[in-house]
Amino acid sequence: MTTIEIYRTLPEQIAARLRQEVLSNKLKPGDPLREADLSQRFGVSRGPVREAFRQLTQQGLLVLEPNKGARVAQNPSVEVRPLVVQLRRAIETFVLDSIFARITETDIARWEAILADIQAACLNNDVDALTDSDLRFHQAIIQSHDDKDIFTLWQPIAMRMMMQYTRHGDIMESYREHKRILDAIRSGDKLGAIDALYANIQ
Repeated sequence: MTTIEIYRTLPEQIAARLRQEVLSNKLKPGDPLREADLSQRFGVSRGPVREAFRQLTQQGLLVLEPNKGARVAQNPSVEVRPLVVQLRRAIETFVLDSIFARITETDIARWEAILADIQAACLNNDVDALTDSDLRFHQAIIQSHDDKDIFTLWQPIAMRMMMQYTRHGDIMESYREHKRILDAIRSGDKLGAIDALYANIQ
């Protein structure tokens, strides 16, 4: 870590960096992570690294094993992945249905800004940036709900899916899919927005 962002705690900064490396597949499923190595790499004591491990474990990206340390979680199996997809679809469509009547211009402006990031990532063929902005778009929907327990349920499911994030064919389709969601929200078409959101999660 070369530059420390002042708006995040050390554990949050370390967790964010490691999260990006897991989601971009720089750290692969099963790879071990050692406190001592990361403490040296980031120039911090082991405490912040340990807390970052805890955060990433809660998010479903790491597994902590007694006397073995941390390792990157395995991807969902072929048999389990359809269940993970259905769980995420159920949570996100439930949230969008619940909040639809209360969506504000501020909400829409926030989603528009993230959609612009998705478009830029697609135009630049930057899969890492697309993974990040895609996740932020859906996270912004989830966090619009008043019940914060929903985010706790959703986050590890979404993270495990994003570990296998791939975009075959036309990368711009990701932008178009998210634009369809937002266009339907803008026009007040709740069923259209829910259908577009459901189709995007796969």
